[in-house]
Amino acid sequence: MKKVRIDFAPQSLRRALFHAPRGAWALLPAVVILGINLFVTGVNYRDEVAAVERLRAQGQARSGQAALARVAAPVRAPVPEAQAAAVNAAVMQLNLPWRGLHDAIQAATPAGIALLALEPDARKRSVRITAEAKNSDDMFAYVGQLQRIDWFDSVLLARHEINEQDPNRPIRFQIDARWRVAP
Repeated sequence: MKKVRIDFAPQSLRRALFHAPRGAWALLPAVVILGINLFVTGVNYRDEVAAVERLRAQGQARSGQAALARVAAPVRAPVPEAQAAAVNAAVMQLNLPWRGLHDAIQAATPAGIALLALEPDARKRSVRITAEAKNSDDMFAYVGQLQRIDWFDSVLLARHEINEQDPNRPIRFQIDARWRVAP
């Protein structure tokens, strides 16, 4: 026959603990340790969130002060005259009308002329053209051709020489040409 438990006593915590199975008592230390660990983790998380909020508030305060300082007093350091002149010269050189200059010279250059160098000077709005021709007639015809182009104000033959070391004896010459100011 089976044991029958009859208990008419009122329910209480003490009675529930007394009747708890033995396996539950073995798990009690693990449950207590887990609860303590959970509590400590929650406290640490709360502290970290508070620290992040403080840092964010400090960062916003600093950025607000920096923005006010930038708006309030823009400081401009004076640029030395030599540096300003160098920057302006570089900008002028970069703003050269390369395409128009090259196209004008290319259109005027016949097959008998070999272009050796183009040396533009943006300040003077001029270009020095170094070229070679087979004879002096081709050289003078080329100078005349450049003078007829509307791109240039003045075209002058600066110097010329015969290359005696070359068996063909070409004439090497330099032309100084000033281009017009664009309207």
